[in-house]
Amino acid sequence: MINVSDLGIKFRMEKRRRSRALDFFGEKFGNRQRPSGEFWALRHVSFTVERGETIGIIGRNGSGKSTLLRVIAGVYPPDEGQVSVEGEVSTLFGLGTGFNQELSGRDNIYLNGIIIGLAKNQIDGIIDSIIEFTELSDFIEMPVRTYSTGMRARLGFAIAIHSDKDIVLIDEIMNAGDAAFRQKADAEMDRIMGERTVLLVSHAMSTIEKFASKVIWLDRGVIAAMGEPGEVIEQYLAASKVKKRPPDEY
Repeated sequence: MINVSDLGIKFRMEKRRRSRALDFFGEKFGNRQRPSGEFWALRHVSFTVERGETIGIIGRNGSGKSTLLRVIAGVYPPDEGQVSVEGEVSTLFGLGTGFNQELSGRDNIYLNGIIIGLAKNQIDGIIDSIIEFTELSDFIEMPVRTYSTGMRARLGFAIAIHSDKDIVLIDEIMNAGDAAFRQKADAEMDRIMGERTVLLVSHAMSTIEKFASKVIWLDRGVIAAMGEPGEVIEQYLAASKVKKRPPDEY
């Protein structure tokens, strides 16, 4: 379903002109400004995902997890290597990504549906189910800027999960919202497991271990370990010097 071969992604870091105050402190305490140049967000990354698998992706902030999902989604072209994807992709990249804050919840369902490749008549066919899932019918005509974090989480997750795309990419959303929403999201994940191919990025180790059939641990843009969830998670926590398994907020 997904084949990633020797993938490399680089970004360019540019020096910014500093203020005089920063120049003063830089001279006084030493210049710690990041130099300009190229930064490899991912390097020599290779793996395959079979149809119906759920792959968990873990790692510290800045390890390349979100970048990897964006490459698979076609947002970033590879600088090295190749990525091949068989099937259509639905994405959920964090809270509010792709939302127009001034549009209503209903309008944002159509906007996000079009962004992930749905036709208007397809959105017409699922919009009632999306609104029912979110439990936001009383607020669906209000601007998204008036929504709480949990409300935006419900809306974004519902759009992604109801799209019926072959591949679902989820970045840090499963543990957003209140307990009732998380229960509902878990039930939806249980429903689609085996039916669709899912790549799930999360810092919640319990979520990764519950849903993933395989885990990829990224460290500074390279694969540090890949394999059975429990084993890879233990390696990651040990390397991170975590004494015991943390709760979901880790």
